[in-house]
Amino acid sequence: MADRRLQVFHTVAKVMSFTKAAETLHMTQPAVTFQVKQLEDFFNTRLFDRTHNKITLTDAGKLVYDYADQILEHYEKMNSEVRELTGEVTGSLVIGASTTIAEYMLPSLLGAFKKKFQDVNIRLQVGNTDAIVSMVENNMIDLGLVEAPVHNKNLEVDVCRIDEMQLICPLDHPLANRDKVSVEDFRKYAYITREEGSGSRSVIDTYIREQGLSYSDLKVVMELGSPEAIKMAVESDVGVAIVSRTTLSKELQLGTLRAIPLYPPIMRPFSHVRQKHKFRHRAVGELLDFAIDYCRERAVKLGFKTPVDGNDMTNLR
Repeated sequence: MADRRLQVFHTVAKVMSFTKAAETLHMTQPAVTFQVKQLEDFFNTRLFDRTHNKITLTDAGKLVYDYADQILEHYEKMNSEVRELTGEVTGSLVIGASTTIAEYMLPSLLGAFKKKFQDVNIRLQVGNTDAIVSMVENNMIDLGLVEAPVHNKNLEVDVCRIDEMQLICPLDHPLANRDKVSVEDFRKYAYITREEGSGSRSVIDTYIREQGLSYSDLKVVMELGSPEAIKMAVESDVGVAIVSRTTLSKELQLGTLRAIPLYPPIMRPFSHVRQKHKFRHRAVGELLDFAIDYCRERAVKLGFKTPVDGNDMTNLR
């Protein structure tokens, strides 16, 4: 029902890119350009200045963006309140998740949610923790799920469950028979790490500093962008790595690698992140409540820890 031209313009103005807007809206770039041109023709003025592959809002564009923001939010409120009045839970949700959560937790969670709420359409954006938090901050997604602590006070953060990270190595590695290992134990061996911006990388870097060392003290031989790539590299005897226990069930069942607890342990939160003051339509609330209950039930079933005193993480290390 909301003016499609306004929705497209609003997305372009949010991300300041026709290409990124097209990806977000699942449209072609020419279609996005056409919708914005239609709106500019309607107002008989330019809404964007385009120079050297960069766009900026004109004064008219800034005015239209401010009003579009309010109009689209009111539209969401109207739609949600009418649906709530009639008892329907419908609509479209855009959620973002960091890599580990997207690959190992969300498929079963979203499958269970869709069985209960068949009329809710869900789109998933996958990125590292920094990217997902940025999407929440810029109002590009309704809900983010991340695997590292979030310190932005303007965001509402609810810890879903506590995840443990462990060292993995090949079965014939010198550390393979250890019951636990410290940073001092593995720093002399080839080490594989996640990319910068990853929630896992951030948590591990902080942990290493707390042990009185730094990232440069490790023998880093490779930097990879996903847990699957890291596990394959470890199985191929490229080096050791630290990964989430959540990602290891298949490899441990098949006996293709060894997982060793760290001493002291690394515990980190899996959290839901959203804007504090953003209007939340009913489908978002239902998904959030469902996700919290689902994660806690799964945590108990699989032997993971649950949050201590809400968001208080101080006693987990």
